[in-house]
Amino acid sequence: MGNDAIKIAATPQSVKWGFFDASTPSITSVASGTEVIIDTVSGDAAYLPSDDGFEILPEHRPILKEAERGAGPHFLTGPINVDGAEPGDVLAVDILDITLRQNWGFNLIIPLQGTIPDDFPDFILKILPIDKQAKTVTLPWGGKLALSPFFGVMGVAPPPNWGRITSVIPRTMGGNMDNKELVAGTTVYFPVYNKGAQFSVGDGHGVQGDGEVCITALETALTGHFRLSVRKDMELTAPRAETPTHYITMGFDEDLDDAVRQALRDMIRWIGELRGLSKTDAYTLCSLAADLHVTQMVNMAKGAHCMLPKSILG
Repeated sequence: MGNDAIKIAATPQSVKWGFFDASTPSITSVASGTEVIIDTVSGDAAYLPSDDGFEILPEHRPILKEAERGAGPHFLTGPINVDGAEPGDVLAVDILDITLRQNWGFNLIIPLQGTIPDDFPDFILKILPIDKQAKTVTLPWGGKLALSPFFGVMGVAPPPNWGRITSVIPRTMGGNMDNKELVAGTTVYFPVYNKGAQFSVGDGHGVQGDGEVCITALETALTGHFRLSVRKDMELTAPRAETPTHYITMGFDEDLDDAVRQALRDMIRWIGELRGLSKTDAYTLCSLAADLHVTQMVNMAKGAHCMLPKSILG
């Protein structure tokens, strides 16, 4: 933990339930380059387990009762104003660490939702035990699965003329991207639409497969340690990410083909920015070395991401 990191607790005042809105007042302001440690919670009252051995965070029920609520299901801590950010800039979010906050998570199957809803017409809730020290989850049918925690939702405030939008649909300002690659050690870049950027984060996931096919991942409460930096030397029209090993571009659309095209076109642009390759050469390189993934199939706007190994560009 950085000595100057600012701790932001999840409270009924700091958490917004299910929406992004450019007019929402910031909960705090930080200088560019500041490290922040942000607590999050996850889960409606109906998804809380009984208290027999499961840790219910003390702030969870007060947040359920008092937090300002919108149309979506996600609990988002924020927004955080980053001094100096202006429309047209980029907010770089370095994910320095992600830690588990509780010893359980939940997974849902919801009628009429998910990737193949006709096959699974019943509501099913599974409460799954988490071993925070071992970083594993115990599966209902036996065995354990290693965790790889990340935040399903992170982003900046949308353009003001969008008004209040649901947290469900990922868009160019980020939001419900559900990209399992955005783990600790990753930097995510967001186009800025408002003064201060207004960063929010939530929807903690213990582990998820590409697709998030049944509607949720392993939903749980996480703490994120981030560095928030304003970049005035970049221009973006959609989120990008950078891991120690890969460049990642993303696309979101109700049509999965269009989401793939968005991610691919942005990777072609990024290759040109990084190495000066022509569009034709970058397109060829993507066909030879980039991998296209289905990020998620369940957020109305489907997600795709394109991953290019950094080693390919030298």
